Amino acid sequence: MVLATHSNPKAPVLSHFSLAGKTAIVTGGCRGIGLEVAQGLAEAGAKVAITYSSTDGSQADAVAKQISDSANGATVTAYHCNVKSKDDVTAVVEKITSELGGGKLDICVANAGIAAHIPAIDYDEDQWREMLDVNFHGAFWTAQAAAKVFKRQKEAGGDGRASIIFTSSVSGILVNIPQPQAAYNASKAAVTHLAKSLAVEWVEFTRVNCVSPGFIATDMIATIPDKWTKKWPELIPGVRFCDPAELKGAYVYLASEASSYMTGEHCKTTYWIKK
Repeated sequence: MVLATHSNPKAPVLSHFSLAGKTAIVTGGCRGIGLEVAQGLAEAGAKVAITYSSTDGSQADAVAKQISDSANGATVTAYHCNVKSKDDVTAVVEKITSELGGGKLDICVANAGIAAHIPAIDYDEDQWREMLDVNFHGAFWTAQAAAKVFKRQKEAGGDGRASIIFTSSVSGILVNIPQPQAAYNASKAAVTHLAKSLAVEWVEFTRVNCVSPGFIATDMIATIPDKWTKKWPELIPGVRFCDPAELKGAYVYLASEASSYMTGEHCKTTYWIKK
């Protein structure tokens, strides 16, 4: 098994970042990090499918139109998808491949996720399983469904230049404080190592990489107690929260041929320090 080569490594460097003619899926693409990732992929030239579960369907369609309008009319479509269901994920990925990609898929961003701050000793079984079902199992079902398409394309004579990108978290490699979030941390640690494992298994037909954001100024942060949000910036090198739009370049890089020789990588956007 050999990693696919760059189509034209001697071409001008900015052309390496182009996603023109590519089809991408971003789960959880209606808000937060997923929204900005979808925006970046569309701006780079890709046709983008965003998936949603809790968002109202008409609102999801409006988000897709908003992304399209701000990305020079790029094709952006919203699809409902329950990432906890393997059957649902598989059906939606196949539908997107057929309807949006005309039978082809190039990029999959497994981004959908949830967070909760519950003391570990108080977790009940349903709460614990919900966290793992969305953040870990859902990420795997998404990647697996895309990988089956990518493998099929490779076996049919494709170039094998597909890309899977997981959204993990720095919480998967360290324990953030002072919030109690053992289930979230464990789910993201699992995602990070899953990405590395799949990069080895699937090297012949796709690259697999992982982005681990630090504290990002999304709606999720807005619901956090002030005593936590005031403490966090003091513990990170950047000394501020990240605007989610600051992440889109990293995802475009990993989705494009600019990172043609990168697979199994874990990209952190910030790191904790002690003071």
